[in-house]
Parts: sequence; structure tokens; C-alpha cells
Amino acid sequence: MDQEGNAKPKANVLSLTIRDKAVLYATYMPFIKRGGLFIPTNKRYELGDEINMYLNLMEETEKILLSAKVVWITPSGAQGNRAAGVGVQFQGEEGIKARNKIETYLAGALKSERPTHTL
Repeated sequence: MDQEGNAKPKANVLSLTIRDKAVLYATYMPFIKRGGLFIPTNKRYELGDEINMYLNLMEETEKILLSAKVVWITPSGAQGNRAAGVGVQFQGEEGIKARNKIETYLAGALKSERPTHTL
């Protein structure tokens, strides 16, 4: 329940598969505490929305089920031809595992000056 006594909406469920290291680099948000990902989408979200997501990285056969919270919104038509979408912050132990896996895949690339979807 929120402060007005209304039931909170159920969390959204997404499935995201990233098979390419360049795409992973472009979507990863290392500056977010606990790590996060930018998810290109035209679906409308609000800051603070909770999302449950199935994340499949590279050639791994097992998906990671994790909770995340919307902390960044890039609207359609944003400056610099940025892709519309949301940035989510990983939550809980599974979020920590996801961040660690992503940073292992991106070892050496995180300090790159290449542009990403968010910066």
C-alpha cells in the first residue's frame, strides 16, 4: 500500500538477453550503486517502478531472475538521438551476482571512453 492507502501495482516482468559484449557495454550502468542496465523500450515507466527481470548474458544457459528499480528514464525524442528506455538499479543478492558477472565480462572495457546509451 502507498501512503494514500492504495494498493501498489504488481512489479513488471521483463526478459532481457544480451549476447554481444559491445551491447552489454552500451547498456551497463556502472555508476549506479549495485550496478544497473539501460533497457531500450518505448513502454512508459515511472521513477521508482519495480521490475522483475530474467537476464540472460552471453552464451550462458541459465537466466538470472532479479529485482530492479527504475532510476533513469530517457524519453522518446531525447537529445543526441539517444535511445528511449529506462535504467534500472539491481536489487538484492541476485543483483549483486548479476553486477559481478557483467563486470567480469566487461573487464578492461569499463574505463573506456566509448559512448553508451546513457553517457
